[in-house]
Amino acid sequence: MRLRLLAGTMATVLLIGCSGAPKEAQKTAPAAPQGETFTSGEYTTVLPLGLQAGAAYVPDKNPISQVKIDLGHKLYFDARLSKDGTISCATCHAPEQGFSDGRPTSLGINHQPGARNAPTVMNRLFSKEQFWDGRAADLEDQALGPIQNPIEMGHTLEGMISNVEKIQAYAPEFSAAFGSPGINADRVAMAIASYERTVLAGNSLYDRYQAGDTTALSGSAVRGMNLFNDAQKANCVTCHAGFNFTDESYHNLGVGMDKPNPDWGRFSVTKNDFDKGAFKTPTLRNVTQSGPYMHDGSHTTLLDVVNFYDRGGLKNQWLSKEIKPLHLTDQDRADLVAFLESLTGEVRGAERPALPQ
Repeated sequence: MRLRLLAGTMATVLLIGCSGAPKEAQKTAPAAPQGETFTSGEYTTVLPLGLQAGAAYVPDKNPISQVKIDLGHKLYFDARLSKDGTISCATCHAPEQGFSDGRPTSLGINHQPGARNAPTVMNRLFSKEQFWDGRAADLEDQALGPIQNPIEMGHTLEGMISNVEKIQAYAPEFSAAFGSPGINADRVAMAIASYERTVLAGNSLYDRYQAGDTTALSGSAVRGMNLFNDAQKANCVTCHAGFNFTDESYHNLGVGMDKPNPDWGRFSVTKNDFDKGAFKTPTLRNVTQSGPYMHDGSHTTLLDVVNFYDRGGLKNQWLSKEIKPLHLTDQDRADLVAFLESLTGEVRGAERPALPQ
């Protein structure tokens, strides 16, 4: 239901009583629209406007609790989980960079360059498979991957646990979060995943527009929204679908397919030929904060991305059927960027915690 938003916070009117004496009464503006309520286990929160609680994914093995979130929050930012104590999850997925790192591809221990751009952590509550190629079944599975990657955090699970056990303040936090003493890899993963599911982006100008505030979007952004959704024009909505602007599926846009040894993406997981060069559709929520773009970070600005789509991607044998030249005007491209900019809103979970010593 769309709500009518009144300008200002409160209007004051003078009412004349029977005696003729003026009486002051206050007329309160309607409350701003609220997001949906999400519950997992003992944890309940009101989501930012625009997000849909029914689409959340939390595995039965890992219901969310506040103590688990608090523990995972610290572990996510703690570089002592890496082999040399220099790389944390937040190094490559930093709040200040839209939970990415602002680089085309990330750097791990000893400044080793990775092969892919760091995808945002925002709104992973609504996503099951993780990584650009979907090789991790869920956030719990994903959390342990970088720790063991020799280029990223460069550790073993046994070595990581040994590091965490040396930090005595963590022991009671693990006991509180899981109901019994003990630190192990599964518990580390479950705690980090619980925190990551609270990193949420919503309540953008677009969401306020959808809730009834017709002044929230500029004329350019409204035109861009219409282009975005128009199957005969930009048709971005085919892949960037739903409230989180992703179909959670995999597509070949041709990015990097002109290289001598291209990154095969999803094919490396499924071994199906039609998945060659296919990568997961990222959310467009707060996309202004998480550039550069594409799985290899090859596009610096949102206009670069729009121009790439307008050209019909990069032709190759496995190009997704949805990708074709769009023949957009300069104004069309500017309007699409304006719409994408309107998707930036409130971010939760971005605070950096104090780490135990």
